[in-house]
Amino acid sequence: HEMATRGVAISPKMAARLSARTGFHGTILAANSKSFLHQSVSLRTTRCGHHLSCLNQILGTRAVSSTPVCRTADYLQTMRNIGISAHIDSGKTTLTERILFYTGRINDIHEVRGKDGVGAKMDSMELEREKGITIQSAATFCQWKGHQINIIDTPGHVDFTIEVERALRVLDGAILVLCAVGGVQSQTNTVDRQMKRYKVPRIAFINKMDRMGSDPWRIVKQLQEKLFLNAAPIQLPVGAEDRLDGVVDLVEMKAYRFLGPKGEEVEAYDIPSNLTEESTQRRAHLVERVAEVDEELAEHFLSSEDPPSPAMLRSAIRRATLSLKFVPVMMGSAYKNKAVQLLLNGVVDYLPNPAERQNFALDADQDEKEVEVPTNPDGSLISYAFKLQESQFGQLTYLRIYQGTIRRGEIILHVLSGKKLKVPRLVRMHSDEMQDVDVARAGDIVALFGVDCATGDTFTDGKSRLTMTSMHVPTPVMSLALSPKKKENLDKFSKALNRFMREDPTFRVGFDAETKQTIVSGMGELHLQIYVERIKREYSVECDVGAPRVNYRETITRKAPFDYLHKKQSGGQGQFGRVIGYLEPTGSVMDECQFENLMVGNVISPSWMAAVEKGFQEACQAGPLIEHNVSGCRFVINDGASHAVDSSELAFKLAARGAFRQASDAAGAIILEPIMTVQVTAPEEFQGVCVSAVNKRKGLIENSEVLQGTVSINCTVPLANMFGFSTELRSSTQGKGEFTMEYREHAPVPHNVQDELVKAHAASRAAKNKA
Repeated sequence: HEMATRGVAISPKMAARLSARTGFHGTILAANSKSFLHQSVSLRTTRCGHHLSCLNQILGTRAVSSTPVCRTADYLQTMRNIGISAHIDSGKTTLTERILFYTGRINDIHEVRGKDGVGAKMDSMELEREKGITIQSAATFCQWKGHQINIIDTPGHVDFTIEVERALRVLDGAILVLCAVGGVQSQTNTVDRQMKRYKVPRIAFINKMDRMGSDPWRIVKQLQEKLFLNAAPIQLPVGAEDRLDGVVDLVEMKAYRFLGPKGEEVEAYDIPSNLTEESTQRRAHLVERVAEVDEELAEHFLSSEDPPSPAMLRSAIRRATLSLKFVPVMMGSAYKNKAVQLLLNGVVDYLPNPAERQNFALDADQDEKEVEVPTNPDGSLISYAFKLQESQFGQLTYLRIYQGTIRRGEIILHVLSGKKLKVPRLVRMHSDEMQDVDVARAGDIVALFGVDCATGDTFTDGKSRLTMTSMHVPTPVMSLALSPKKKENLDKFSKALNRFMREDPTFRVGFDAETKQTIVSGMGELHLQIYVERIKREYSVECDVGAPRVNYRETITRKAPFDYLHKKQSGGQGQFGRVIGYLEPTGSVMDECQFENLMVGNVISPSWMAAVEKGFQEACQAGPLIEHNVSGCRFVINDGASHAVDSSELAFKLAARGAFRQASDAAGAIILEPIMTVQVTAPEEFQGVCVSAVNKRKGLIENSEVLQGTVSINCTVPLANMFGFSTELRSSTQGKGEFTMEYREHAPVPHNVQDELVKAHAASRAAKNKA
């Protein structure tokens, strides 16, 4: 149960007992009403929705309600669904650890790379604790001042950006963490785009204020100029770097320090005299910033000389934040246990509850028309599976409930497949721990077992055919060839790949029929390395990793005749087959190889003619230069000869192969390479670096465009030259450069490259024959 926000009238004696037991405070109101025999107290508790029976249990008596305490959607007012996102090493997981400690969710603080070897609570995977980075998002929940806060801690590395993407898709608000020294970095830009894509209100938290060289005002300026946000600080640091003592709250105009061995004691005091003038000036600047985007505060600003009250300013900041017109900036140091409690107050004060967000679904009955989904626990069930995770109990499916109520044991409908499923178990997640629940309502984030689905699927109660709008899935930018070292591990290898594909939409697996390789694709080297390591640890399968073989093609450039006789006599029935015709290019180098019979009469039997076509098609699977597939040629047969005894299907198949090799030498065989369309995106100051990187890889730049401080370069580059480009681009742009790549066409390779490829193939073949 949760405490109610209104409607409980009790005596002063009862209030004292409640305050002593719970820490809640009451406001004594004069009550001359004849219905009360004594002075009454209106208790506005900090925990919402608590039933009167729970109050009675605490007080040991009977409390009287003047209004209904637990209305249907009262709980929504005190719920927050937030994500914590930032660039790598900005302190997200450290911040989450403090939040869990101060809210009583954990009993002690453990560091990400702590000497005790325990590790942070939200880094539950062994690999995360070893490497000191977050690899997959983790969910938890806690209570703060009567509000239930569901939190998702997300990775900061660009390779795991899908974890941030799907978290922000289902969350109502976010904390954007920035390093007080590093400021706006590469992944900060990516996270900013994701928050804007899903219209997520945010608080910016400048962390690591205790570090040497920390400068919060420079970070605020970067938020304004690099991310184009209307951001302003609502706090002022007391002290700097290793002398950081606390912060000044510019809304309340009070200073706070954090005492105790772990900063758990929050002490409010008057603003130090040396900061009074600066605090007044910065509060005035804050009021101006907010008044620019909030009409109510603007009206007060223009009509009154008095500064707005804390309550008025707080309400204006909340309205502006929820409308995405303002970003309040808070500051502190999670590692040094400074100002985290005030950040929690900011989450409660400035971020939306589920009912304050607009959510949309597609209605299959109205030609997928977009309809709004109100956050109503009494409506028909609509929920969205945003994350899958394999556990010891089977597949764990994370759900965001947008409308309605879901209960353990009831039947739900998987919209995509139309299958009805029973909910066997419903849990709330606390990192890798689970708490069973019987029911979850609109706004909740829960997980369930035993449901076969994919990321992005919608579940309903069958009363509607609505599907939630999908999330953006970025295109993989890097590929590797992967195979198990031992053939007996092939089954476990396949299971691992299938599982990871279900869990991670950016991890793609394909089999290249031309190169006979299993190709895995992902968001970067680290992304793929982590999966290779997980296959080894979780499935005991060691893999061979190599660069994928480029899908070259071979073709011809001119018409060439052939007259090939295959004749073999070795005692008994021999082999005889002769084919005459020509080989010519088709209209396009990417056309499928074509066979055409222009023969008049039955010099070659029709059954043997099928063997000739089969021999030609087989020859096209291994070209004459480097044994890659052949395309863009036509094999025309117009004459030939056969033998009554020695001719056979095998003889004519071998004759066709020989004829193809004979003609291709004279037809000007060339090698074709795949050309990719590449778009490089980076901050404007790295334009020269990006152009140089493209030119070095023999790319052809088609155009470039600068927009809002970001340069976008469109070019074409041979695929063979793109291996390692992701790593080079990130290192040369301080991690801020990104690129997308897609296939465009096959084009002839330069003569020197063709000679090198032919020589390398000959050497490789000789080595194999020798072995």
